[in-house]
Amino acid sequence: MVDLKSQYEKIKTTVDASIQEVLDTNTYINGPLVHQFQKNLENYLGAKNVIPCANGTDALQIAMMGLDLKPGDEVITADFTFAATVEVIALLQLTPVLVDVDVTNMNIDIEAIKKAITPKTKAIVPVHLFGRAANMDAIMEIAAEHNLYVIEDNAQAIGADYVSKSGTKSKVGVIGHVAATSFFPSKNLGCYGDGGAIFTNDDKLAHIIRGIVNHGMYERYHHDVVGVNSRLDSIQAGVLNAKLPLLDEYNTARRLAATKYNAAFAGHKNIITPEFDANANDHVFHQYVLRIVDADRNALMQHLLDKAIPCAIYYPIPLHSQKAYADVRYKEEQFPVTNQLVKEVIALPMHTELDDEQIKFITDSVIEFLK
Repeated sequence: MVDLKSQYEKIKTTVDASIQEVLDTNTYINGPLVHQFQKNLENYLGAKNVIPCANGTDALQIAMMGLDLKPGDEVITADFTFAATVEVIALLQLTPVLVDVDVTNMNIDIEAIKKAITPKTKAIVPVHLFGRAANMDAIMEIAAEHNLYVIEDNAQAIGADYVSKSGTKSKVGVIGHVAATSFFPSKNLGCYGDGGAIFTNDDKLAHIIRGIVNHGMYERYHHDVVGVNSRLDSIQAGVLNAKLPLLDEYNTARRLAATKYNAAFAGHKNIITPEFDANANDHVFHQYVLRIVDADRNALMQHLLDKAIPCAIYYPIPLHSQKAYADVRYKEEQFPVTNQLVKEVIALPMHTELDDEQIKFITDSVIEFLK
């Protein structure tokens, strides 16, 4: 699904030099490269505060810990996403409230959020799914009306732009009260191990989070808040420093590949392609996801695998149907879109190194099966 080897070859000299610097200086944890990456990412995002951490799931958990949410507080998020989003809500003994998504963009449904709000609701977690910005104008308006926190799950959309209805353009991840991202190797900005970060423009919240990621310490052996051990190591920061200046180029390459995919599938009766503006940057295509209608999606997947074409189903089981998160509160009629998408979606290879020959082989193989 992702060609990290070819990508590495283009940045090998810079990456290798960064890793060697860490080995030479023995600054493995919280070294100069970590602080450099933090500043570089703050500048790129236009964020006042970036706090690196060990992975994207930790980033979500730490963001919620920083907001001092209490057991039983309700947190609304999308049913159609990876489990990490709801996992951390449950781990903190908060109450996850899963809602349906929009059939067009697969992001959290605005009307479903409104219906789910109760006196116990304290936060909304929109997921910028597959690299496409959620409707942050509407989400922030709802949050302001009900005095709720907004925690952006930006694990799949780093570098994407959001243009508000007022015309203001900003990067996703700096719109809500706090955001979390992942630097898992397959992400648009990925390291060569695990890594993550929290973003916020709230200096007071940032101070709390900086303590949480380091065992609750601001001064060594003085534990002022309950914390965790979640730090980005210097080798990963070096890799991310090498990639960050290329992130916009990487995202442009992904959008170009998506444009070519869409053109090849245009008008096909069994294929619904993702809608996006090729001249905008509101979708950075962490994944390129088709919907297959009136055809056997699972058989198509096997057909592609037989041709050694990587593909995947994100996500085959809704969160409300997962054993860990099932709840009597949920009724199937609350999730018509999610229940439809899990039967239709299939993701094709998407990365910065896709070339025209590869795209033609992939698209020809899909169309061959669906004839």
